[in-house]
Amino acid sequence: MITTAQTDAEILATFEVMAQLRPQLVRETYVARIRQLMASDGFRLAYVAQDGVARAVAGDRVLDMLYCGRFLSVDDLVADERVRSKGHGKALLDWLKEEARREGCGHLELISNVVREAAHRFYFREGLAVDAFHFRVKV
Repeated sequence: MITTAQTDAEILATFEVMAQLRPQLVRETYVARIRQLMASDGFRLAYVAQDGVARAVAGDRVLDMLYCGRFLSVDDLVADERVRSKGHGKALLDWLKEEARREGCGHLELISNVVREAAHRFYFREGLAVDAFHFRVKV
């Protein structure tokens, strides 16, 4: 079952898994940071739980841009490394795709670091494709 985190306890329940993807996060400030994202631009945090424990976590938001229209942007998608390949990540990605449809989006997109080869194999297997470069410069 997919849960959209609403309460502080639900948000905090995702920390251990999210920190596997984002190790710079600090437990003591995590809830406040998620709340800040939720309040500023519609960030949503969802997770798959098994036996009351978060097993996969996603952060997403709906965006609208001139070049592509309305889309669901997945900021974060991670399955607990202790239970990978058990279907939790796939369940969450399938839910995200359905949420994109429900929100009237033309597509779903996510940015993945170039070194995450295992994640890329998963994304390709689930029908995602590389169609652009993402450039960045520190300022």
